[in-house]
Formats: sequence, C-alpha cells, structure tokens
Amino acid sequence: MSVAEAAATAEVQEPGGTLRSSSPRHIPVVGVVTEDEEAQGAFKTMDLNRVINLLEETDKDDLEEKQLKSVKKLVQCYQNGLPLRDLAQIFKILNLCAEKIENQPHFIESAFNILKLCGLPFLKKKVSDEITYAEDTANSIALLGELMKIPNSELRIQICKCIVDFYHAEPPKKHITGYQQASSSYKIKMAEVGGLAKTMVQSLALLENQLVEKLWVLKALQHLSTSEVNCTLMMKAQAASGICAHLNDPDPSGQLLFRSSEILWNLLEKSPKEEIIQQLSNLECLLALKEVFKTLFMRGFSHYDRQLRNDILVITTIIAQNPGAPMIECGFTKDLILFATFNEVKSQNPLVKGLKLSNSYEDFELKKLLFNIIVILCKDLPTIQLLIDGKVILALFTYVKKPEKNKIIEWSAAQYEELQLHAIATLSSVAPLLTEEYMLCQGNAQVLAFLEWCESEDSFFSHGNSFHGTGGRGNKFAQMRYSLRLLRAMVYLEDETINSDLCEKGTIQQLIGVFKNTISKSNDKEEAIILEIQSDILLVLSGLCEHHIPRKEIFGTEGVDIILRVMKIDPTKLQTGLGYNVLLFSTLDSIWCCILGCYPSEDYFLEKEGIFLLLDLLALNQKKFCNLILGIMVEFCDNPKTTAHVNAWRGKKDQTAASLLIKLWRKEEKELGVKRDKHGMIIDTKKPLFTSFQEEQKIMPLPANCPTLAVMDVAENIRAKIYAVLGKLDFENLPGLSAEDFVTLCIIHRYLDFKIQATHKQRELANKSWENFLARTSNAKTLKKAKRLQEKAIESSRYSEHPPNAVFHRTDIKGLNTTVPSGRVVTVESTPARLLGGPLTDTDIALKKLPIRGGALQKVKAVKTVNESKKSVPT
Repeated sequence: MSVAEAAATAEVQEPGGTLRSSSPRHIPVVGVVTEDEEAQGAFKTMDLNRVINLLEETDKDDLEEKQLKSVKKLVQCYQNGLPLRDLAQIFKILNLCAEKIENQPHFIESAFNILKLCGLPFLKKKVSDEITYAEDTANSIALLGELMKIPNSELRIQICKCIVDFYHAEPPKKHITGYQQASSSYKIKMAEVGGLAKTMVQSLALLENQLVEKLWVLKALQHLSTSEVNCTLMMKAQAASGICAHLNDPDPSGQLLFRSSEILWNLLEKSPKEEIIQQLSNLECLLALKEVFKTLFMRGFSHYDRQLRNDILVITTIIAQNPGAPMIECGFTKDLILFATFNEVKSQNPLVKGLKLSNSYEDFELKKLLFNIIVILCKDLPTIQLLIDGKVILALFTYVKKPEKNKIIEWSAAQYEELQLHAIATLSSVAPLLTEEYMLCQGNAQVLAFLEWCESEDSFFSHGNSFHGTGGRGNKFAQMRYSLRLLRAMVYLEDETINSDLCEKGTIQQLIGVFKNTISKSNDKEEAIILEIQSDILLVLSGLCEHHIPRKEIFGTEGVDIILRVMKIDPTKLQTGLGYNVLLFSTLDSIWCCILGCYPSEDYFLEKEGIFLLLDLLALNQKKFCNLILGIMVEFCDNPKTTAHVNAWRGKKDQTAASLLIKLWRKEEKELGVKRDKHGMIIDTKKPLFTSFQEEQKIMPLPANCPTLAVMDVAENIRAKIYAVLGKLDFENLPGLSAEDFVTLCIIHRYLDFKIQATHKQRELANKSWENFLARTSNAKTLKKAKRLQEKAIESSRYSEHPPNAVFHRTDIKGLNTTVPSGRVVTVESTPARLLGGPLTDTDIALKKLPIRGGALQKVKAVKTVNESKKSVPT
C-alpha cells in the first residue's frame, strides 16, 4: 500500500446538507488492472471525489459535457453492483445530478442511470462492512424518497422500481473478485432505518393527477408496509387517511383499489390499530369506502371483485368499532343494514332491486360479515332507529326455524346451518335493544318452538363445521345453545312484559324438561357444550323466578331435583376446566332465586338433604364459592327447620358445621392480615377487626353512588355471613368445638360490638373537637396557643427553599382571630331596598354619577347626566 493511499480520506455530505467525516477509506489515484483481473470481473478503480468536484464546478465552457462523461464512466464502472464503501459518494453524485436537472435537462439521463444501479445488489468487501457503512447506507436510501420531489415521471417510476427491487434481490450479473453480496434483507433494513416509507407517503401528495406514478408509489408502499417499522412510519405520515380518501379515484386498471386496500390491511395489522382507526374515522374516508363497497356489491361479479368487496367490508367493520366514526352521518350504516337484510326482507330500494347472492364462498362470507357488522353497529344507540326501519329483527327471525325440506334455497345445507347459528347469535345482541320489534315478531313463541324442535328426534344431522357449530356435529346442541343464549339475553332485561309472556307459554316447565333430557344425552364428546346449555337453563330460570313466588311454585319439586342432582357432582370435576365451575355458580344462583322464599320448595330442599350438600360444597374450601354458599345459608336459617340440619351435618373426620364455619373465619382473617396471637386471641384491642388491607388503603374520594370501603368490607369478606349463620344458631350448644374454636367463637360473637366500636370512636372524636372549640372561644390563652399551632402547621407545609424569581403571596389574613377553617358557603346579605330604591328604579349608572354616602348607593331626587350639565354633582 502506497503512502498516498494510506493518507487519503474522504469527507461526504449527508442528504440534509451537513458535512461529516466518514469512515477512513483508501482511494487510489491511479490504478492498474491486469487483463486476468478484468476477465474475472474486478472493479476498474475510479476517483469518485474527482467526479464530485467536477460536478460542483460551474465556471467552464465545456463543463457539462465533461460532467456527463464522468457520470457515464461511473455507471459503466459499477454496472455489476455498488460497494457499500462507495455508496455515500455515489448517492452524493446522484444528488448533484438531480440538482442540475431543472436548468440542465441532459442530467435526467445521468440520474436515471445511477438510479438503475441502485436496484443492483450492494456489495461488501469485509463481513463488517454492513455494520461499518450502515449509517451511510441508511442516509443514501433515504435520499430516494427526497428525489421523488423532482417533477419527472421517468425518475419517479425508476425510484419506485428500485424500492420494489429491494424485496426481490437477484445475484450479481458477474462475480466481482474480492466482493460478496450483502445479505438479502440489508437494503430493507436500511430503508427502515432511513425512514424511506415516510417520505414515500408524503410524495403521494405530489401525484394527485398522475395515475401511473401514483400506482408505482402504491406498489412501493405495498412492499414497504410488510414491516412493522415502516407501518409505524407510514402511520405518522397519516398514510391511512391519505390513501383511503382516494380509494374511489378513477383507475381503469383496478390496481389503485387493490394496492390501497392491501396497504390499509398491513397498517391495521402491523401498526398501532387504534391510531389507524382514528385516522380512518372521518367523513371523507368513510364516504370513499362506502362508494367502493356499493360499487363492488352491485357490479362486482368476478372472483377478484368479490374478494376485494369482502376486504373492504372487514376494514369498515374495524372502523365501526370506533364510536366516534360517522357511520350514520355518511349513510354507510343504512346501506349496510339494507345489504344485510335484502334477501330475507323484500325491498324496493334500487340498490338491491334484482340483486341476488350466489352460494359461492365469497358471497357466503359476505353474508356472515354483514351479520357481524350489525352486532358492532348496534352498540351505537342512534343506530337503533335504522335497525327498526330496516326490519332487522324480522330478517334474522327467518332463520329461527327448522330447515324446510324440498325447498329450494340459495345456500347449501352446511352454509344454511352456519348462517342460522350466526343469525341467532346476532339476535342475542340486537333483540335486547329492540324489545317492541321482538314482541311484534312473536319472538318468545318462535324461540320456544325452535327449542322444542332442537329437543325432538327429527332426523337432522348438523355439520358442526363452523365457529358457532362447535360441538354440534350430528346433533342439535349448537342450535339449542344459541337459542338459550338468546332467551338468557331477553330474560336478563328484567322486562316484565317479556318475562310474563315467557311464563305464560310454559317456559319454566319446558326448560326443566330440556335440562333433564340433556342429562340423559350427556356424553364425553359434547360434555363442554352440554354443561353450557345446563348453565344457561338455570340462569334463565333464575331470571324468571326471582322476586316471583308463583313462578317459584311452578319451579317446584321438579326444579329442586335438578338442582340437587348438580350439587352431587364429583368435586374433582371442578378442576377440569370444562365448565363445571360455571354450572355450579348457576346452580347456587338458582337456589337463591328459585327456592328461597317459597316455603314448600325450601322444605323439599331440606328433606332431600340440600343443606348437607351445601355444607359439603362449603367444606371444599374453595373461596370462589364460599361467599355465595354462606349467603344462601343465612337465608335458609330463617326457616326454623334448618337449624337441626346444620347441627346434624358431619364432614370429614367427624367435623361439625360450627367447627367448619369457625375454621373458615380463621382462614379469612389470616388472608386479610388481622392481628391474632398463636391461640387466636386479639392482639390489637383498639382495632380488633382491622385488616392489613385497610391499613394500607389510602383515603380517596368516591362518587356518591359508590359503596364505601366499610360496606365493601362487609360485602366481600365472609366474616359478616359467618356471624349471621352462627347467630341464627344462637352461638350456644354448638357441638364439636376445640379450645381454639371457643376463643374464635367469642370474637365472632362480639363482631357487631367491635364494628359499633368504630362508631363510638368517631363520636368521641367529634365530642373532643367540640370541647376544644368551646375552650378556644372562652379562654384567650387557649385561643393564642391554638393560633400559634396553626401558624406553625402552615409554615411547616410550605417549601423550605424558594425558587429564584418567584413571587409569593400571603395566604392568611392579618389580624384575623379565628382558628377554624372557613366553610365553603358564604352568606352575603343583600343591600337594603331603601338604599337602592326598589327593583323598578333606574339602574343605568353607566352614564350617571351617583352620590356615595357611607359606602352605599342611595336614591337621589335629581341626577343629571354628564352631557346635560357641566356642573359637578354635589357630594
């Protein structure tokens, strides 16, 4: 290596214009290449600094020709690829050529040829070159986006082709001695680092009426949007709204819509979804989506058009999740409801007149997507009137019936079954919002009739090959499952009109019968779906019977029998995750709602050893059930027959009910961090029930409709319920207790006393505060002492160090002899009417000078305006 080579370094200029020193590199001034090396493909070395200097000169006559020749020579030199070490200088040359285009059009070809080189592979001489020249490479690639500002179609298209080539790397045309191709993802990574995606999005604004260039930019963005980094950059450049607003622009090729929708998909998947939805939730974007969807829906007949139509609908569905999206304002909601129901409800609307859906996969998917978007749209309450006008409930109920034989339908059997299940699932969301329409359609009667068919032995074999049909292959469990979900949704509205109508139609007896049949048909294969069906039946029965004694009587012994059967389940099944936990919760809820309060049912429950079963469940010591079981026990203890059953129960190791309850108390206090000694005795006598949670809990303001922490403490922990149950047993003659149990029992017995203790303490504090107030008002020394303490407290609360140039204002009133804070209500006495002259007195004082006597306004007999007299008003 020569001295000149070792000493030669280069300074390159970044695209932004600032100079920085690049990594040291050796540039041979003169290079000799042998014929053998040239045959093998070695680079003819070239002094790039000389080319740069030549392009920067401006004062020679034949300069342009020399400059063009030097660039042409550079293009020939690097026709097999660009070395990473030369990249910064090559892109500086490209930038210089671009700057000359406006005044010297011949440089367009030079810039174009260099851009073509950018599509070639990048070459590295050392393995470390990718890291060493990463900054230069990222800045160079970023320049491509800046060059889109040049108003030349050929250059813009070539830039886009370059970017697309990043994703379709090809090997070098000829092997270059001493060089190897950079990794295939290197260009892509450097494009991300340089922020190319953002500048490419911004370039779309320059191409409003230039379709060809716009399509090429969209193609480049389509490739760039395959990475999360680029999607985030595009999001910041408002790509979603900018692209979506022009979806409906004229384009005979159809590429604009296809590429734009693909980019929107990628943005929704790979960047913050909420931000993209926010960008698309404007009138301009939704109008464009609406027009595109309508066009494709009515005139799109090819397989490709239908796929694109469905993609647009999915994007719309995602936007509709934003309550702020103006779906109704742009008319899109109304059109979507029309398209969703035109097959089931005949319409004279010209948009759907003569239109039919085929049983193709795309049309089938469209129908499901339309059902799905109705569920999302109905969450926006203003949509309800449009759902009424569109007769959505009537359309959906056309699926709530058994399949009719020998009827020509547009869907296959499997497709119809899936749409049927989807329609019933949609009704579960929509019908509770449209109760009048539900009742007008005889909704209860239709659902119960369908449920009856689900129980029948009709030779129907469901396919069970969809999301909604899970677990329902070869049976009608899926249909039963969704029908019960619909009933549950309607019953939980607590609308007495709907619930009375259900009861009059014999729903309680029918559901008890369905429950019994599911037990007989139960098998391991459909176990999870059967458990869900049983849970929903019990929840519906609970909703119907709660607060209604006559309905509890209808529930009767048959209902009690199914509850007792569930309570006898093997406890190990509660850990399987199949749904036994949910079923048990539903069962306990139905005891509360369907049995308690109805004395014949309570007596039958006791006769069938229901209390024993409840205590067995309580003995499982599963916290999630304890609160509810103890609540039921408290209510049952009002029945005088219950006490004997509670005292007679024996658990494992001959444990008694009282012992079990006291053990649960100790366990609860241990979890809550209540202070007790090793014998269970009270440690902190001042706070006998205080928990560690209450100690750590900070004081925070709560709205008036929120329960206080004290109320929540009683509601959430089980101590109050254990106290209530043992209280019903009189705390006496309780069998099977140990010495520790008796100690705990004493604490439980005094539970309420310890709770009133806090009230006494508050009362004592209030009395003490009043005594202190009286002392300050009657004793000057006490008042002065209190004043000094108050001033000391105020001073201690202030900052010890004052910020520079800060202005401080006194917060106390000098000479004020009070030591109590002022209230929020201030009483202001109105000025007497005798001083103001009454309500009808002329109060236009802006132009008059009124006399002031003693600081108050008084009526005077004669007042002249300033303009009337130059005399001064007497005082």
